[in-house]
Amino acid sequence: MAIGDYLSGAAATGSGMDPMCGGFEMSKKTRLYGFGICFVLGFAISLISTLLLTVGSVAGFAVFYTVGNVVSLCSSGFLISFKSQFKKMMDASRLTASLIFITAMVVTLVVAFTLKNVLLTLICCLIQFLALFWYSLSYIPFARDLFKSACGGFFK
Repeated sequence: MAIGDYLSGAAATGSGMDPMCGGFEMSKKTRLYGFGICFVLGFAISLISTLLLTVGSVAGFAVFYTVGNVVSLCSSGFLISFKSQFKKMMDASRLTASLIFITAMVVTLVVAFTLKNVLLTLICCLIQFLALFWYSLSYIPFARDLFKSACGGFFK
């Protein structure tokens, strides 16, 4: 299936209609705008989180960092549909990374609000980042294998 089919929504329903958007059709241009806006907005929100950390707001940092990651992740839903995105997250090749990512988001917020421990919160955010990175690599053919081989010497 061509990328144009994904962008037009034909992959989701065969008709260009996106069932996860209330049946509204999204043009290629709209999907690309949605992707770009969500991706940039997610990155900006994550950047703002670092400012909150510098002023000592661990909970604010955790919330903004986690929300930034979720918004960035949602950006790909505009390209392939949100329903398809959710299904792909549950594929066997992505399930572990997806579950670690979701768990790390929850644990990050719990640690930040209950323990208020900066170091543990940063570790949870690092786990979020690594899980999202590993999940994202699964969409690029052979990227995980290439990454493993590139880091192979580092871990030996």
